[in-house]
Amino acid sequence: MRAFRLLLRLYPASFRAEYGAEMCGVFAARRREAAGPAAAAALWVETLADVAANAPRVHAELLRQDLRWTARSLRSARGFALTAIAVTGLGVGANTAVFSVADRVLLRPLPYPEPDRLVKLWESPPGYSRTELSPANWRDWRSLATSFEAAAAFTRVDANLGGAGAPRRVEGAAVTADLVSVLGVRPWLGRLPAAADDREDAPGVLVLSHGAWLEEFGGDVDVLGRRVRLDDLEYEIVGVLPPGARFPSPSTRFWRTFRFGPADFEDRADRYLQAVARLRPGVSIEEARAEMAVIAARLEREHPDTNARSGASVIRLRDEIPGQTRVLLAALLGASGCVLLIACSNLAGLLLARALGRRKELAVRAALGAGRERLVRQLLTESLVLAAGGGILGALLAAAAAPLLSSLTPHGLPLEDSSAIDLRVLAFAAAVTLATGLGFGVLPAIRAAGGRMELDVREGGRSGLGGRREGLRGALVAAEVTVAVVLLVCGGLLLRALARVEAVDPGFRGEGVLAVETPLPWGRYGLVDRRADLYGRVLAEVRALPGVTRAAYASFVPMAMKGGIWAIEEVGAPAGPGEAPRASLRFVTPGFFATLGIPLRAGRDVAASDTREAPYAAVVSESFARTIWPGRDPIGRRFRIAFDERTVVGVAADVRARGLERDAEPQVWLPHGQVADSSLMWYAPKELVVRTSGDPEALVPAVRAILARVDPELPLGQVRTLDDVVGAETAPRRTQVRVLAVFAALALLLAGVGIHGLLSFAVSQRSAEIGVRMALGARAADVLRLVVGRGVALAVLGALAGS
Repeated sequence: MRAFRLLLRLYPASFRAEYGAEMCGVFAARRREAAGPAAAAALWVETLADVAANAPRVHAELLRQDLRWTARSLRSARGFALTAIAVTGLGVGANTAVFSVADRVLLRPLPYPEPDRLVKLWESPPGYSRTELSPANWRDWRSLATSFEAAAAFTRVDANLGGAGAPRRVEGAAVTADLVSVLGVRPWLGRLPAAADDREDAPGVLVLSHGAWLEEFGGDVDVLGRRVRLDDLEYEIVGVLPPGARFPSPSTRFWRTFRFGPADFEDRADRYLQAVARLRPGVSIEEARAEMAVIAARLEREHPDTNARSGASVIRLRDEIPGQTRVLLAALLGASGCVLLIACSNLAGLLLARALGRRKELAVRAALGAGRERLVRQLLTESLVLAAGGGILGALLAAAAAPLLSSLTPHGLPLEDSSAIDLRVLAFAAAVTLATGLGFGVLPAIRAAGGRMELDVREGGRSGLGGRREGLRGALVAAEVTVAVVLLVCGGLLLRALARVEAVDPGFRGEGVLAVETPLPWGRYGLVDRRADLYGRVLAEVRALPGVTRAAYASFVPMAMKGGIWAIEEVGAPAGPGEAPRASLRFVTPGFFATLGIPLRAGRDVAASDTREAPYAAVVSESFARTIWPGRDPIGRRFRIAFDERTVVGVAADVRARGLERDAEPQVWLPHGQVADSSLMWYAPKELVVRTSGDPEALVPAVRAILARVDPELPLGQVRTLDDVVGAETAPRRTQVRVLAVFAALALLLAGVGIHGLLSFAVSQRSAEIGVRMALGARAADVLRLVVGRGVALAVLGALAGS
């Protein structure tokens, strides 16, 4: 019989209490009648089948009863129900929204086979934590390394896409054929780049991203074999990537072949390649790092002029996430968790107050035969129903907030879209909802269903404002205020840090400046004179526009492109130990410094007379002069950069080209005409900057019209104000401050709801006593002081703990 009694525990306790003895008697009688082992075994099989079929039915029937009871109960207390659902929804929504971003950035594996074996390879020259690779170093790394099953090089490229409608500027990547085996991707249509496509004389082939195939070509399955133009060079479309292939970033629209020629391997300091590799099975990342350190040391000995103290860095592709993003998401996860705890505390307080307010009803139900387990079950059903309503509301709030938080996702990694709420995120929301309903509904249910209920029938709801019944709720409310104050303090600290960053002088004046990217096809604009003609015609018409005070062209506006670092060699000076100093390089047209408001400290600006027939000139930054010629006048001194010797003709103020939180590194600005034809085309000025006395965005239609007249086939890239460029540098911090401020406001609001709920319940429980006090002479002010004083005490206690 012991085994049968254990089997009966599959039924609810209330069912066992009513029918358990009878069922045991029936089973005992049938067991006595069973003759022999076969009959006994048949009885147990029949009994197990009966319990397996009927126990779930009994539980389902009780659940239906509890749900009907909950529906009637909540209909009679709509205010309580709506408050509980709203409080829970805020907590669940905040956590779900943050989790949707953190999951894709920190938890979810990359969408490639065995993603833990994927690594990125970087050079580590002196003064930089990591940089891109030069083609020569990349060739030697790939041939010498044995830790990798496959390795590939790539670089991000923007190109003018023609042959598929109106010319458009699209983002893509130039890749080597090995990228296919590194990532392990299979084509959606056609084929992917092969080794034969990497030959210098091979025809150009193009692979479209799945998004570009749908948007640019309408998902046409006959797109294979079609020829399109990228910067006036013809490519044949040979394949389409699968939907999950977002390498190297989600905005990549195409892969084109990357063909190296002998000239690409001449300069080991020309670093512009990124490399990704797949570790061999059984090879750890530590072993790969050790091998790459040995290879880097060997190349340093063989090429001391370019590879001095230059190491190799091996990082898991999944760990490429910036540290600032990790800290930001961790902070938001903590803040959202605090909001959830406050919401759960409020839910527990609401359920406890409601259950205690109904203890007389529960005592009557217990007196009529309802067991403690049955009452707890009913109260838990109510808390789970409320939590489910809050979970649905939270999922809707998370879906609305996810697009805002998606801006925290690093754009340089092949991550999935974090603005979408998928089944994984909904499962998290459901788990949080279930944990909330159970974790914070059990204690109120047990407390309300326990105790001496016969006294509750007689006492008529008497309790004290400061009694033990309110001690737990008071502690919860004080904890809520503490957490809210902590979030407010953290938000204030972040706001102060943001204010300090925004107060940093970038070295230029961004207000009133419009920046228009005009990508130049290499085929048509490889000649310097052709580019000069374009600049002259465009600038002449733009400067004639009403309100325009200055205009110029530059390779890149500050902070928009953070690379372009070149080695510097002082002419006539002996080579010092270690690697040569470095500076960022830009080509500009006359008037660039005045247009951006960059002060000239000495000398002159670049001029129209700075042609290839004139001595090669350069304007350098103050940090450049301090680094190369400390304590000496830099005007007239000569140095070598990008294959040419230059004479310093001017010194400009330092510009924070890499961002407000980075030091102003040495910079060099060169006249646009002093470069060989078809040389350094990536640095050819293509960013039109216009300063106006009015609204810069109002100039956009006129500038578009001018560019269309000068070259109808020239597409426009990004159009933005310089203030927007600077603002993008602090956008993650501003988003973090906004989100944390919202969480702090929610926490403060929920803490206020908790205090209000506690005091409202206490006053309702003491209404009879308050009436007696006033009958005995107490004034309304005395009662108000008694009630408000408790709320103020809880708020002060929480504020002191939080600060």
